[in-house]
Amino acid sequence: MPDDITPPLTGPSNEDLTRRLTQARYPRSNSYDVRWVIENQMGPNALWLLEWLGPALGLDTLRPCARVLDLGCGRAMTSVFLAREYDVQVTAADLWVKPDENAKRIAEAGFADRVLPVHTEAHDLPFAEGSFDAIMSIDAYQYFGTNDLYLPTLTRLLKPGGRIGIVVPAMREEIEGVEPPAHLKEWWQPDFWCFHSADWWRRHWTRGGAVEVETADWQPDGWKDWLLWCDVIAEESPQEFHRTMARDVGEMVRADQGRSLGFVRLVGRRK
Repeated sequence: MPDDITPPLTGPSNEDLTRRLTQARYPRSNSYDVRWVIENQMGPNALWLLEWLGPALGLDTLRPCARVLDLGCGRAMTSVFLAREYDVQVTAADLWVKPDENAKRIAEAGFADRVLPVHTEAHDLPFAEGSFDAIMSIDAYQYFGTNDLYLPTLTRLLKPGGRIGIVVPAMREEIEGVEPPAHLKEWWQPDFWCFHSADWWRRHWTRGGAVEVETADWQPDGWKDWLLWCDVIAEESPQEFHRTMARDVGEMVRADQGRSLGFVRLVGRRK
């Protein structure tokens, strides 16, 4: 991983940060340079979430050079992770980050031959039916995939029997009515209405008939990882926008203490 990202003039050393962020349940993620991960984050720790998704998605069982679509890849950290950890060919698709920017990042990480950055919108994917052995999305699918008609159009890109897997910010229990939980009102944003429960996601994917849902579960203590990461980004991100956002989200997650907020993992196999 790149080791030339300039650290802040003040604050903990890389060694201190590495100790703070090392987690026994994320052995793969622990090997990545913490400054590189902080520099390229766009929300919760995407590498931790992808490492949690990996076993359910069957990434270890994919053949070498299998084709994987990383949908909503952001700055392509997860795409590099997929190529490095699972020896697959990755299409890194994103709307907001320019392919040229991701191509530079991917090349610096040493995976230009295995990760292809693509600029595309999730409802207009320029790929043929059956192009991919697997599709995955980390902290993105909730923004474009809640329409009942979306999943069948996406899963046509999978080979028969291929899996799609996502991890999304979620609610422990589905919200009833039109008001957020009272203890979260201070921080609630309209975008948060796309946070749903594991049961909601299972039902959403099942009733469309495009996939057989194999996993739909809540991450135990995921909120603690989220809070730790928010605290680190609020202190260490080189971008003021991300520091401010992390402080705000961190306050919400700290106030919630796992009562409502966390992450859901969802995996389905194309029928």
